[in-house]
Formats: sequence, C-alpha cells, structure tokens
Amino acid sequence: MSLSLRDQLLKAGLVNEKQAKQAGKQKQKENRLVHKGQAEKDETARLAALQAKAEKAERDQELNRQQQEKAAQKARAAQVKQLIEASRLPRLTTEDYYNFVDDKKVKRLSVNNLMRDKLSRGSLAIVKHGGGYEVLPREAALKIQEREPQRIVLLNTPTEAAEADDPYAAYQIPDDLMW
Repeated sequence: MSLSLRDQLLKAGLVNEKQAKQAGKQKQKENRLVHKGQAEKDETARLAALQAKAEKAERDQELNRQQQEKAAQKARAAQVKQLIEASRLPRLTTEDYYNFVDDKKVKRLSVNNLMRDKLSRGSLAIVKHGGGYEVLPREAALKIQEREPQRIVLLNTPTEAAEADDPYAAYQIPDDLMW
C-alpha cells in the first residue's frame, strides 16, 4: 500500500507532525474560502495552460500552411515539367544558332530559319528545363509562365501587325547576311 506524500515526508523526517497538521488546516481553510466565494481561486496555472494550448494551435496551423505550400509547389513543378516534355520541339543539330541572354550570359541554341523567325516574332519561346533549354510554342510557355515565371528565358511579344506596316518590305535582304 502506498503512502501519501504527507506520510512519506513524516517518515523521512523532513517535516514534523505539527507542520503537517498546519499545512492541512491551511489547505482546508483556502478551499472553504474559495467555496464560499470570499477568496479567489488561483487561476494562473489554468491561464498558462490555455495560453500554451493557443500557442501550440497557432504553431500547428503555421506548420500545416507550410506543408500545404510545399505540396502546392511540388504540384506546380510537376505540371511545368509535364507541360515542357509534352510540348517541346525536337532539338536540331544545325550550324545556325539563335543567341539569347540568360542570367547576364549569352547562350545559344541550334535552330533553323523557320524557328529563328518564330522565336523573334514571339510564336515560340525558350524555357529552362533539366539544366538545358527547350523551345516551346507560345501557348505552352504562357501556361508555364503562370505557374513558374522564372523558367521562361525568352518570350517575345507577338509582332504580326508590324509586318504589314514595314516600309522596308520591298527591299531584299542579302542571303549571306546574319543578324
């Protein structure tokens, strides 16, 4: 049979019988006054517990929000990867290159005349993918730009109307001239 804390303290000799009775009387007196409403019950422990519970709930909400944000970011990355792989144009191995700027560095991509024209007119775009660059149609690039704008390296604005008003349209461009 286990002894109460009072009995254990008496047995160990830490308190005497008089001190134990006095502590018991004091406790009974406090309980009686609280019950009658003449003294206030000590609420600090309960308030501290409520505050700790509220802080824990706030931390849990913040962690949950961060986890949801990470999951959404992963989903966007997967969508972008799928868009790029589904709509990229085949790579060419020509000696004709299209130069563009990425992160203050001039990069180049092998293209043919049709691709060069479409890139400059804005109907094709260049995006970063897997440590390299891919050429995509404008519609796919716009969808990627909604999800991850940092992936778009080159997306010119369409210039369809500028050709009709071109004052130099009648002049021939020499075949050996490279821009």
